This record gives sequence, C-alpha cells and structure tokens, in this order.
Amino acid sequence: MMKRRKFIEKSSLAGLGLASLGNMSFSPRLLKDAIIGHGDYKYKVDMDWGKLNSERFPVKDCHEMVQDAKGRILLLTNHTKNNVLIYDKSGKLLDSWGTDYPGAHGLTLHDENGTEFLYICDNNRHEVIKTTLDGKVIQVFPFPEETGKYQKKEEYIPTETAIAANGDIYVADGYGAQFITHYDAKGNVKNVFGGRGDSDELFNNAHGICIDNRDSNNPTLLITARQQNKLKRFSLAGEHIETIDLPGAYICRPVIHNKHVYLATIWSGDGSEGTGFISILDENNKLISAPGGSTPVYENGSLNPMYQALKIFRHPHDVCIDEDENIYIAQWNSWATYPIKLFRV
Repeated sequence: MMKRRKFIEKSSLAGLGLASLGNMSFSPRLLKDAIIGHGDYKYKVDMDWGKLNSERFPVKDCHEMVQDAKGRILLLTNHTKNNVLIYDKSGKLLDSWGTDYPGAHGLTLHDENGTEFLYICDNNRHEVIKTTLDGKVIQVFPFPEETGKYQKKEEYIPTETAIAANGDIYVADGYGAQFITHYDAKGNVKNVFGGRGDSDELFNNAHGICIDNRDSNNPTLLITARQQNKLKRFSLAGEHIETIDLPGAYICRPVIHNKHVYLATIWSGDGSEGTGFISILDENNKLISAPGGSTPVYENGSLNPMYQALKIFRHPHDVCIDEDENIYIAQWNSWATYPIKLFRV
C-alpha cells in the first residue's frame, strides 16, 4: 500500500513537471504554471496572491475569508494589529481593521435587507460578535449559560455561525462541548442540539456550519464533524438527516457556491501535520476534485481514503469562491503565510 501511494504521488508530481521535488514544499516560482485538481475542476496556483508587508500588516493564523457584495475579499486573522484585512480580487489591500479579537476564528457574512454584517467567533473571548463591514460592533452573543449546557464561559469555544433567511443564528461550539445553539435574530435561544459523541446526531469537532439552500424549498444545515471525517446534514430544527463520509479528509467549514460544496481540508490521511488539500463536492455530495489531494475514487458507492498528493498547502482552514469560480485559501498554523489563490482553468 505504501509503495502504491508513493508511486501515485510521484506520478502526480511528474504530471506537473515537479517529480524531482519529492515531498518538499514548492516555491512560488516552480508553481507558476502548475495546474492542480481533477476532472472539470482544475486550477492554476498563485502562491503570492495575498502577500503584504508583514511588519505593517502581519497575520498569525489566517482563519477565514468571505466576499462582500462589492466583490471585496475579507480575511480574518487572530493577529490583533489588524484582525480583518480587506483585499480586492487582484490581491491589493484596500483596508484593515480590528484589534479586539485575539481568538478570531469564524467569519460569516450575512445580508440583512441590503445591509451586510459580519459574525465573528472568538475562541479566546468565548463569544460571537456581530459587526458592520468596517468593524462597528452591533451585537454580542455571550456564552449561552441559559441553555444549562455550560457552567462557565471557558467551556464554550465557538468556531462558526450560520444565518438563516429569517435571521435565526446557529452557532457551532466546535472546540468546546460540541453543541449547536440556535438563536432567533434578537439573540434569544430557541434550541440546542448535538453535543460530544460519535453517533450520527453528535459531533467530534463540530468545526464548521452553513445553511444549504441548494434545494430552495427545503433549506438544511451542513455541519462538519472534522475528527470523524464526516459532513452531517440536519434540519433547521436540529434533526439529523444524513451523514456524508469523507474518509481521510479532516474538513473545515462547508462553503456552498452554485450547486457545489467546497471545503478546506486541514489534514488528511492519518491526520499528520502539514497534509492539507481542498475538497470539492458535486450536487450529489460526491467528491469530484481535490486540488493538492489524491484522485477521488469511489468503489461500491464508498470513497477510498483521501490523502495529500502534492505539498502545495500546509493547513488550509477556509475557502472563498468568487463569481469566476476562483478559490481563495486561508491557512492555519502555516508560518504566518498570506492567502493563496487558485484560478479556475
């Protein structure tokens, strides 16, 4: 098995003209004309896209990215010199703000009657903060003591939010007790579901959550169970519907663009450090392309275990997809590197 894997890795590298590099990290120069991905979803790599002056605009972990109605790309980092960096699609810095979010982790954008707001999950502050696009605080969601699931705020470490069409807010406690807390738009708790465990209705690392509107008549929740290599679908009322197995893929938040689901895959294979890639699922939630990863193969309806095939990425933590289906990638614990862009080809 190991010999077969090494052969596949070497063959993939040879296809890029990079076979001699083995498992070394690739330089931007060598990746200039590299094409990665599978099937109809292939991309040209730009390792330099988001680079800035690290003294003026340092980043720590680049956690998440969203695109606003003006086409700007907003990056969330936990460096308190500038928690939010705002780029145009060419990688030019347009603005920056934020010094109050030492645990900045989750970033969700929601349009409320024509006005866009951000929801920031802060691990260190143990709360969710709603802000304007320029950083004005609108609302704070503290740890949900009223649910009876938490005795102190330190037990609650939110990682992601999802906002429904009616303004309801779902918060995934991915680094805490693994509950999903469901609020109304005013911040009143409506429901709590999930919790820690390995069964379908429970979670081991409920890291990411989103509203799946691909069936406009039946919106649902997609929630990652990262340590289980699973993506789980729930009703908006918190009832488990289905589980999608992605063996070998430690997935972060699901991002839906058109009919596809894109996921940063922070680790792969046995979960070793520095083994990330990108996962792309089709409208039937089948893995069809894995830029930086092994070729997706299904046998008897089940996906063969995935692993990193090319060391282009270290720890992808989030993806943002623009109108041209280019992918912007933020990375966690990757030597304070700036985002990478993949151009759809």
